[in-house]
Amino acid sequence: MSLTRNIKYLRKLAKEIRKDVLVMLNEAGSGHTGGSLSVVELLIALFFGKLRHDPKNPQWKERDRFVLSKGHAAPTLYAILAHCGYFPRKELFSLRKLGTRLQGHPDCKFTPGIEVPTGSLGQGLSMANGMALAARLDGLSSRVYVLLGDGEVQEGQIWEAAMTAAHYKIDNLCAILDNNRLQIDGWVSDVMNIDPLTDKWRAFGWATIEIDGHNFEEIFNALDEAEKIKGKPTIIIARTIKGKGVSFFENQAKYHGVAPTKEELERALKELEIA
Repeated sequence: MSLTRNIKYLRKLAKEIRKDVLVMLNEAGSGHTGGSLSVVELLIALFFGKLRHDPKNPQWKERDRFVLSKGHAAPTLYAILAHCGYFPRKELFSLRKLGTRLQGHPDCKFTPGIEVPTGSLGQGLSMANGMALAARLDGLSSRVYVLLGDGEVQEGQIWEAAMTAAHYKIDNLCAILDNNRLQIDGWVSDVMNIDPLTDKWRAFGWATIEIDGHNFEEIFNALDEAEKIKGKPTIIIARTIKGKGVSFFENQAKYHGVAPTKEELERALKELEIA
């Protein structure tokens, strides 16, 4: 796929992706609004400006791999895959409906462009470790990217996987943490505090990079820097806003797993149009 780092184009695309996500969720009547909107720029930067991938040949051996460990943000990943050409955009609006290829959480058996099924939180980093080690054993130059949620890193398996990646010096692995600070039950710091994040990952043997997760320039700089780091895995800790792009969704835990109503959708689309 032809990649681009045209920031003006990518910002416009971000609006279109957010619109698609909100319409998808409204049509489905269920799903995850807040965490889908917080990862838009991160996933756009990966799929349109960094990953080596081919929508016409999803199983291309030399491709880079992406794992959406926080699988509940699937609507954003689906919207991006459709805009890349993995399947028709009109299919997006079958989200969560009977017989659809677009399940509530990603499933590689159904959807082209999905590497592994995710949604059982805490497991994505372990699977990404395996993919990255396999690429090394096969002599491939492929890199593996995995997107984690900050509530997700309360899971013990994340830290086992973090130790594993550092122990085996998996430097073709890059984790990205969607640090929007909210989870289904409220603020992450209140449910189970995970700070100090950067110090913890560094102590586990990872290279760490902190960025604004909605700033394309910072995202691309971090992805490029991560690719140059050798001998250890890298995590990009991205400060984001849950519900980003729609004022009345932003920083609201109640929209973690709630789809917009018809009235909320209309208001949100108007905001996005004039933003």
